[in-house]
Amino acid sequence: MAKVILVINPGSTSTKIAVFQDKEKMFEETIRHNPEELKDFDWCMEQVDYRKHLILSTLAEKGVVLSELSAICSRGGMIPPCESGAYRVDQQMVDYMYSVKKGAHVSNIGCVIAYQIANTVGIPAYIYDPVTVDELVPIARITGLPEIQRGVIGHTLNTRAIAMKCAKEKLGKVFDESTIIVAHIGGGISVRLLQNGRNIDACNDDNGGMSPERSGGLPALQLIKLCFSGKYTETELIKKIRGNGGLKALLGTSDALVIEKRIEQGDQKAKLIYEAMAYSIAKDIGQLAVVVGGKVDAIALTGGIAYSKLITSSIAEKVSFIAPVYLMPGEHEMEAMAAGTLRVERGEEAVKSFSGIVQNTVAS
Repeated sequence: MAKVILVINPGSTSTKIAVFQDKEKMFEETIRHNPEELKDFDWCMEQVDYRKHLILSTLAEKGVVLSELSAICSRGGMIPPCESGAYRVDQQMVDYMYSVKKGAHVSNIGCVIAYQIANTVGIPAYIYDPVTVDELVPIARITGLPEIQRGVIGHTLNTRAIAMKCAKEKLGKVFDESTIIVAHIGGGISVRLLQNGRNIDACNDDNGGMSPERSGGLPALQLIKLCFSGKYTETELIKKIRGNGGLKALLGTSDALVIEKRIEQGDQKAKLIYEAMAYSIAKDIGQLAVVVGGKVDAIALTGGIAYSKLITSSIAEKVSFIAPVYLMPGEHEMEAMAAGTLRVERGEEAVKSFSGIVQNTVAS
């Protein structure tokens, strides 16, 4: 019997939903949210009822009968560091989301909405490859200060989905027996090394290259001086390096299309900085290749900016000696969540429990 899966992906000003029948996408819809209405909410968790109502209205308009759904999957929120894969949403996870006050991300509401809708028809709700997936090997966590350890957070969902797709379609290999480096190139950029199904090392936006809106790793002494310059509060400086850094700070815009147009018109500064971003991505790929002695099966470039020939050709020119470079542009989050849920529903992949994450976090 076919599995009918509802996928929910909340963003800052929109909520994407899609319904899949097995692997086939029946429809996808982006629900736009009026910024004026969002201003009424002081905390993202206050938006649950507002967004749930819009989701249910849209499903009704599309003729989706909730009782015909097999499962619901939402993009995972800021749960504690965890392994990749599927997690069953339960009341403990929902309660945890409501306990997160500082730094709460809008994706936190997704699992709550999924859980509430699923409960009305008695079906399971899941999250898949949440942003807090952290599978770094112990040696990769060590820094030169005992107070600071490296971790990873970010584009697991799209990155891991692309690695699976690359292994199957480009290499003809099993994902769990492959070594693939994936560079997700979007508003944020992360480069990840996946070996035998696990993300064993990564270059994040705080220790890797710059991106359209983030500064990337910075010289420590200069950053410390900036922190104590008196020019910025902690909140302002975080926003400066994560949101107002990178291309936005250096060129006044984070829009790659605008920058490429400026380059076409002869803007040499834009050309240099755009090339510097590609240069830094290539460096991150090289760093990760060294970790496995250069034994990499493939390098995949994904994300929205992977559509840019200027960026991808510059990166490929520098790293193709390591392994074949495959262009797999775009974001595949909806498909990734649906595919993961389908594997769980078919019994091909085990589902994990949120309580296990909490126990591990307390133990550590």
